[in-house]
Amino acid sequence: MACGAIAQPAAEVSARHTWPIDVHPLNPLLHNAPGRIPGEVERLVTELRERYDRVVVGYADCGTYGALDEVCERLAVERLPGLHCYDLYAGAERVQAAFEDEPGTYLLTDFLVKSFSRTVIQELGLDRWPELRDDYFGHYTRIVWLQQTEDADEQAELRELAQRAAERIGLPLQVRHTGLTGLERALAGLVEA
Repeated sequence: MACGAIAQPAAEVSARHTWPIDVHPLNPLLHNAPGRIPGEVERLVTELRERYDRVVVGYADCGTYGALDEVCERLAVERLPGLHCYDLYAGAERVQAAFEDEPGTYLLTDFLVKSFSRTVIQELGLDRWPELRDDYFGHYTRIVWLQQTEDADEQAELRELAQRAAERIGLPLQVRHTGLTGLERALAGLVEA
């Protein structure tokens, strides 16, 4: 089972390697309420165990502050490493360096670029109350898009969306290509375990 924000790339990586994996996503909007992630993971793992020999958790900690690890330990399932999906794509050291370089860094993945209007603007109410922009983003100084896609046409399309997202919240955009190598390594670790 996987976080809805990484389910599609996880399925793509799995298909490329012909791993015998079915990816079952949870709603990516759970990131707006990370306290609900452990319970939803437990529910889906329990459900999937009835149909599969092995279930692994395609989530980093994702703001659960160790609560997801407690669920995984109790259920004896493994999860992806890291604090969040940004670590999976860019590497924890690279993400930490970005935050140290400029603490006001807001990160985007390809998923967040594609769904920004829904997952950020609508979910935070900025479409209805734009004056909340400073409450949410007043201390941010830049957006860094951790670009996963290798496809040039998709990169161009997503670049436009990323630029629009940055303009929407009034921050400059930087792009750092990460690809899927980090996610691929982390998934291989789960598959081969």
